[in-house]
Amino acid sequence: MTMTKVEIDVPEEIVPYTVLEDKEAQTTRNAMLVYPYIKSGVMSHGKAAEMLGLHKIELIALYGKLGLPYFDETEEEFEEDLAVLKRLRGATI
Repeated sequence: MTMTKVEIDVPEEIVPYTVLEDKEAQTTRNAMLVYPYIKSGVMSHGKAAEMLGLHKIELIALYGKLGLPYFDETEEEFEEDLAVLKRLRGATI
């Protein structure tokens, strides 16, 4: 993976949290940079993982540790999906 330096303006108080030597901390920071694009549907977890040099499941696990869900559904949406799955399953048996 090719790395590029980027200059951004941040409040001075944030600087100590952005300059990280630890590889794991850098990966977490970079994953957090792309998370809004995943959440908004601009980027998939797979594409983000590829960009970060991770396997998709590793990225999902990292977000899970940070309390960020892979599935972003309301309970009602989940129940609807479950009902569809049950109907489809019954239709194929």
